[in-house]
Amino acid sequence: MRQIVMTGPGKSTVVDVPIPEINDDQMLVKVTYTGMCHSEWYPWSVAQAGETFGHESVGVVARVGKHVTGFNVGDRVTGLGGGGYKEYIVMEPDKVCHVPENLKDEDAISEPLACLLSAATKMMPKTPGDPIAVVGCGYMGLGMISLFKLCGYGKIIAIDKRPEALENARKFGATECYFPEEIPTKYILNWETMGQVDLSRDGTNADLFNTGLPDVMEFTGTEEGLRLAGNLVCAHGRLGIGGYHNDSLRTIDYKLWNFKAMTTINCHERRIMYEAGLCQRCLDMLSSGQWNFTGVTKHIYEMEDFDKGNEDMITHRDNFIKGAVRC
Repeated sequence: MRQIVMTGPGKSTVVDVPIPEINDDQMLVKVTYTGMCHSEWYPWSVAQAGETFGHESVGVVARVGKHVTGFNVGDRVTGLGGGGYKEYIVMEPDKVCHVPENLKDEDAISEPLACLLSAATKMMPKTPGDPIAVVGCGYMGLGMISLFKLCGYGKIIAIDKRPEALENARKFGATECYFPEEIPTKYILNWETMGQVDLSRDGTNADLFNTGLPDVMEFTGTEEGLRLAGNLVCAHGRLGIGGYHNDSLRTIDYKLWNFKAMTTINCHERRIMYEAGLCQRCLDMLSSGQWNFTGVTKHIYEMEDFDKGNEDMITHRDNFIKGAVRC
């Protein structure tokens, strides 16, 4: 079978490797698509020879172990594990779910969807109709906007540097859209907007609660975006951190975050079996039409074009939202 293997920073090749064997409790899956995750862009850009990537797979069952129940050869499946940028992967049945008949393969890549649903459960509105801001409107930010609408948020404020990203945000439910430099002052609570702070306990510090937003979600994965998101949170508000900050350390004004008594929530998910369960829930929501988040994986690449796909992802060529590699 064919597999994408890195030859150095930002450079890959396609090699022939043996089809993996399965044991009695596993399934062999012929991959149709592997989604391109932005969390792997930086590792791709600094990769060493021999490294492999990929963790967002959808495909067709090619073989089942004799102890496996509920799955048959020919079933369309998705889920967690097995790698990705190769023609065949080994998957464990308890991490796999069936793809509904009315969903296209590229819409049923469930791993990133489960990450979004996990983040949504951590950032549910305290009261229906609450406002929230989403900083960063790429694939994950757009999915978050559409989920926040479903979860009952009222005003959903989208912030991004790119005009096409804000236009995409409107399509998925954003009610207000701004470039960073155009954000209204009423949504910003930092040292400049709050003025002289009061620690005497004689006053109520009412402006700390009337400026900024009670809930903010960050999906930029950049230091600049993280700082901006922090500036938008009001006193005792919540900042959900969904961007994957894996390229370097971050420097933020924690004195400001500390003073505002804001809560930061790491919205990544490491409970594998919990996330596996969310994969099925996501597919059910998409299939029923409850969650309107399909048709976004429009950039499809052959395995030989993997490097081009990564370049398109970082430059957002042709309104790039989500890419996938055909395996």
